[in-house]
Amino acid sequence: MLLTSFQRTIIISALLLFGQSSWSATVLVAVAANFSKPMTDIAAEFEKVTGHSAKLSFGSSGKFVAQMENGGPFEVFLSADEKGPEKLEQADLTVPNTRFVYALGKLVLWSSKPGYVDDQGKILTTGGYKHLALADPKLAPYGAAAVEVLKKMKLFDKLSPLFVQGENIAQTYQFISTANAELGFVALSQVIENGKIANGSGWIIPDNQYAPIRQGAVLMKKGAENPAAPALINYLKSAPALAIIKKYGYDLAN
Repeated sequence: MLLTSFQRTIIISALLLFGQSSWSATVLVAVAANFSKPMTDIAAEFEKVTGHSAKLSFGSSGKFVAQMENGGPFEVFLSADEKGPEKLEQADLTVPNTRFVYALGKLVLWSSKPGYVDDQGKILTTGGYKHLALADPKLAPYGAAAVEVLKKMKLFDKLSPLFVQGENIAQTYQFISTANAELGFVALSQVIENGKIANGSGWIIPDNQYAPIRQGAVLMKKGAENPAAPALINYLKSAPALAIIKKYGYDLAN
């Protein structure tokens, strides 16, 4: 029986719709807290394009590594550094040749008070504040970068009694946004809007003041058989995803 062009179109459309619903799946993703805003946007676009969904969990990279070393369920890991994915790779918990750098992070000295932090960070030396927030440098790469900046400025010993440490960069942001700390170090992605620092004041710290924050992603072996997991890894490298990453102030790896 010969089919008309209209009939063929209907059948193909039905097959595509059936195929998408049959193959759509959900991937469990561990995401470094600094990347929560862009990843939320990326996940929404990923679902529109592929039909797959991503269930996102946000937290400190160090804690996620410990969870996955002990059998945690995550299928894709987006870390705030390269060390976490490398460690999991060495433990044979990842799919070979899937690790890559998805973003280069930027550190900001930020206050929720407009005009409080100058654009060169001189307030660090002039003082007048009682609390300086940063993420735990043992768990969070942005916290380690903050310590590096303070040591380079020869201010670490002087200011360390004022430290208020967050478990991750999200908690650190909360300390500052609620005025429990007058200022502190956060990720640019947390405070950027339309290319500028919003809702307060800040100093975007020059890249030469700290080691590059190379944020690594990797496909875990737990996700090898889930079609949504490698699909997400591939989507993170796509032009739409890269545009979102840049929108939130990150640089892209070469």
